[in-house]
Order: sequence, then C-alpha cells, then structure tokens
Amino acid sequence: MIRAFLVCLVAAVVSVPAWSQDDAENCKDSSLITRMPGSTIHSCDKKEYDQKDIITGVNKDNEDITKHVEGPLESWDYGTREGVSDIQVFRNMETALKTGGFQMVFERSPGYISARKGKTWIIIENSGSYYYQTVVTEQEMKQEVTADASSLKDELDKSGHVAVYGILFDTGKATLQPASDEPLNQVLKLLQDDDSLKLTIEGHTDNVGAAAANRALSERRAQAVRDWLVSKGVSADRLTAKGYGDTKPVADNTTDEGRAKNRRVELVKQ
Repeated sequence: MIRAFLVCLVAAVVSVPAWSQDDAENCKDSSLITRMPGSTIHSCDKKEYDQKDIITGVNKDNEDITKHVEGPLESWDYGTREGVSDIQVFRNMETALKTGGFQMVFERSPGYISARKGKTWIIIENSGSYYYQTVVTEQEMKQEVTADASSLKDELDKSGHVAVYGILFDTGKATLQPASDEPLNQVLKLLQDDDSLKLTIEGHTDNVGAAAANRALSERRAQAVRDWLVSKGVSADRLTAKGYGDTKPVADNTTDEGRAKNRRVELVKQ
C-alpha cells in the first residue's frame, strides 16, 4: 500500500502533462502541474480575464480570509480513479506544488490548497471522487474601449451623468493604475473645455466583499480621481467625491460581465 502511494506521489510531481482518452474534448493539463495519476478531465475552461477569491488564512473567529485576484484564468475538473482517497489527492498535489517551486499559502486538509509563485496562484479544491484545479495570474486588465471628452460631454448633457470605464485601480486599493491615464486625461479635457462645469465623482463597486468595506473603498477611489484632477490644475471647488459601494448596480452581479460593469467611476453634473 505504501509503495503504491509513493509511486503515485512521484508521478504527480513529474511536470510532463498526462493524457487520457476519456478526457473532455480539447482539454489538456496545465503546464505548471500535472494531474493525479489515473484521473480524467471532466471539463475545463479558459478565460482571458476573470476573477477568483482565494482563501489565504482564517481570522480569530475561524472565518476565511480571502484575497481577490483578477487576471488570465484556467480551470479543470478532474475525476479520480476508484479507490483514491481525499488525503491521497491532497498529499500528491501538496508535494507537486512544493516541488514546482510554489509557496504554500493556505491548506485545509484534505479539501483545499492555495499556493503561489510570483503572481501566479494555483488552487486545489478536493471533494470525494473529483477535484478542481484553478490557475490564475494577477494581471492588470488591458482596457480596450475608452470614451473621449466629446462623448462624455454629450452623455452629460443628455442624462446628467456618465460612467467612465477604463479608470483602473490596484485590487482592493485606491491606487490608480498607469492604464487609467488615457480616460483620466479625457475627463480633464472635458473640464478644461468648460470652465463652468462642476462634477460629482462617484465611486462604485461590485458586491464582492463586505458592504461597508466596498463603500469605504469606493469613497477612496472617487477621492483619488478628484485628487488626480486637482493635481492637473482643476479647481477643487468644481469637484466633489462620493462613494456608493455596491448600492447602485447597473448590471447583474451574478456574472463576470455584470460585475465588471458595476466596478466603475461615474461623473454626475452638479
């Protein structure tokens, strides 16, 4: 029994991807860690940009502490062969990750592992005769669509408010990312073109996380945008910053696309 377990353990560490004729169509193992020997891929998924809440510890009340990570994401659903136990899968994956140079961040035997190497995270969620494997790499989203000053003005004149997508912040922080410069410069031009224009800058989030924390974060982000504009010469008395957290969604928070729309900065004409 011990010898058989060790054979499986060594096989899981080898970085050459495994393959089974029973694997789901077009599904292949990750190049970072191979599968539990004898298992098959029931399904797989690949997203150019997605999000994952990763357990990184527990607090004094034994509640999960999570880290919200966004970036390219791949996932696999593996079915294990008959006779393989939860702890066998857990120990195999644990050893494979350590051998691959990953730092173990959180372990809840035999059902959960989170590990990271640099900005890449691997999460193993193990239950019964199957286990889920997720690989996500922290990365800024490349904003593909931004509004110009003219279209911002048109929407403000029409409805009195406009969402400015492309103003990006570090995850969980109010730190503006460099990719935000283009849309921010369009807001600056909007204000420079009309000296009489006064705006309320609203911060909005999705519903991931506690409501109070989301409201506080959205307030800091709105203030960060205001501070940026003031630093470029806009009079402070023309700008007000407010945070609404997740209280004013414009899309369904149950989908990735909806949450992305809800994470936004809005300009409201005073």
